[in-house]
Amino acid sequence: MNGPMRRMASLVFLGFGLLLGALTWFQVLGANGYRSDPRNVRTAINISGKERGLIVTSDGSVLARSNPDPDDPQAYLRSYPEGPTFSHVVGYTSRLVGEAGLESAYRNELRSRRDLTISDVIAALFGRDLRPENVLVTIDAELQRAAAAALEGSRGAVVAIEPSTGAILAYVSSPSYDPNAFLGETAVANRQAVLDDPAEPIRDRAGAELYPPGSTFKVVVAAAAVETGLAGPETAFDDPVIYELPGSTATIGNANGGPCGDGVTVTLQAALVRSCNTVFAELAVRVGAGAIGQTASSFGFERSIEFPWSLAESTFPESDLTDDAAALAQSGIGERNVRVTPLQMAMVAAAVANDGEVAQPYIVSQVFDADGNAEEVAEPRVIGRPMSPATAVVLTEMMERVVTSGTGQQASITGVRVAGKTGTALPEPGQPDVWFIGFAPVEAPQIAIAVMLEDGGPLGESGSGGSVAAPIAGSLMERYLVRGDS
Repeated sequence: MNGPMRRMASLVFLGFGLLLGALTWFQVLGANGYRSDPRNVRTAINISGKERGLIVTSDGSVLARSNPDPDDPQAYLRSYPEGPTFSHVVGYTSRLVGEAGLESAYRNELRSRRDLTISDVIAALFGRDLRPENVLVTIDAELQRAAAAALEGSRGAVVAIEPSTGAILAYVSSPSYDPNAFLGETAVANRQAVLDDPAEPIRDRAGAELYPPGSTFKVVVAAAAVETGLAGPETAFDDPVIYELPGSTATIGNANGGPCGDGVTVTLQAALVRSCNTVFAELAVRVGAGAIGQTASSFGFERSIEFPWSLAESTFPESDLTDDAAALAQSGIGERNVRVTPLQMAMVAAAVANDGEVAQPYIVSQVFDADGNAEEVAEPRVIGRPMSPATAVVLTEMMERVVTSGTGQQASITGVRVAGKTGTALPEPGQPDVWFIGFAPVEAPQIAIAVMLEDGGPLGESGSGGSVAAPIAGSLMERYLVRGDS
């Protein structure tokens, strides 16, 4: 064979090799990805009839299951026994409207592999179990139900975290929707009705929406001040009726319209307990945008948080505040352009409770097979340290006084030491968003929580963080702790 023919033969063999490789990739190695792609019409048609694994809570409540279809023994019907209570966590999977939540994030683990596709046949030949796997979430079902009930009639969110591990104990967004309505032949119309609802129940207010944190952000500013050594609990500040913003004719006042204390001086501790805007506006300017920004970043601001679904990034616009003292003062009290998710503020409370370490929040503790054997197990890990243990102790002491003698007294629990911080943010226009963040018990924290209600609480009532959010937080923490001790 001469040279040109050899080269031609080599090219032909190379072409066949590329075709064979591409065919192998598309039909075997890449099959799962194409099959699970929501744009795959064939998958959308078949998805409702396939068996899927369970989604269950840490205390055994079933959140999603597949039941045999009584009209077709080869098919299954998906159902969500808890309905709206867990919808923003579990999501849904529907041949007509797609998928969301854990149903989407864990689609490959939850689906049955008994479809006789090439990849499934190969998996069977290698002894792989073709039955669907199951997902165990960290949510405490009773706490979740109680949080949903507490938010009934309000637009808001509750997020509770185990401080030492980052395990999510409750993740509630209100109002909610019933994922079961997305399963039948009326799924498209039902989902459109949810999308058109002016209360916007489809929104994930717990982790995917941003709000001004109000005075709960003072915990971040206080952490930066104490950690840098610029202030301590007994550091004295001037106690004016109003704080004049540097380089501006605008002013900041306290909620009571008067001074924070005696009108002469007030300590940092007293300022946090009474939630004094004048002191924290001045403190933010003293500490500086760089130090506050670094502390906020260590808490989780300005970066994406790894999670099964997309979360909004909480923001502290450091670069915009470096040369703008007036804007920095406003940001120091959680206003201006500071924006957070309730999940982020639960992480702030949890970090103070956890000796200054931020644990990676997670909501799936295990993926286990049909026989109950763990296939994947979550490993708690630290993703930031905004403060030293010593600073965390100082913050804890100040936050405990907020509950014992300050604005957060309605979060108190008989016989339990509680630490917290209230917040009332004033968006323009509209009623305030009200907050409480905290943890308990102080000496051995088991739960950290963030409660946020839009528009001042139920039916647009113009409440405050102390009068509306704090009682909800206290009752939920008490419910969790008392049951845990029984």
